[in-house]
Amino acid sequence: MKKTPAIFIDRDGTINQEVGYIGQVKDLILIPGSAEAIRLVNQSGRKVVVISNQSGVARGYFDEQVVKTINAALIKMLAAEQARVDGIYYCPHHLKGYPPYNIECSCRKPASGMLLQAAEELNLDLTQSAVIGDKYTDVLTGHRLGIPGLLVRTGFGEREIEKHSATWNKAPDFIAADLLEAVRWLLQDKAFQK
Repeated sequence: MKKTPAIFIDRDGTINQEVGYIGQVKDLILIPGSAEAIRLVNQSGRKVVVISNQSGVARGYFDEQVVKTINAALIKMLAAEQARVDGIYYCPHHLKGYPPYNIECSCRKPASGMLLQAAEELNLDLTQSAVIGDKYTDVLTGHRLGIPGLLVRTGFGEREIEKHSATWNKAPDFIAADLLEAVRWLLQDKAFQK
């Protein structure tokens, strides 16, 4: 079976507004243009996979069921705007958290565990994929797999550029105003059209 390329997208600060640790559906607010961006990826024939570090679980702010409830609400909000998410993966771990979540894991970005799991479960072609997020760890997640990593200025993006751009080992492949601009850039980039 032919593998499908994907665009891996961070959740908080990239698709929805960054409001700290989201523990309630009422705090889930889409960033303008996010649904349109995801719709464009859907129309391109690529898969949309959300990858999110959710250390609020390890820190004891909420449990995994809350993360699942928020993710389900996100899928519903996007679907109301004809945008489809093909998979959502999250990492609940953090070394400074509480047992059993305070472990060194292979899923917390910039590790590639979530992407590898998605690739296996959704039959994805990682070599033709890309990562978009509002933190340099998202960019690094892509770069570690040899694929494009894009940074958006929404969420923590602007702060990441101001505070950390001088120490980046490799700059993002593109810095976009938001998810919509990032997706438009990716879909027209000739290098991404291999």
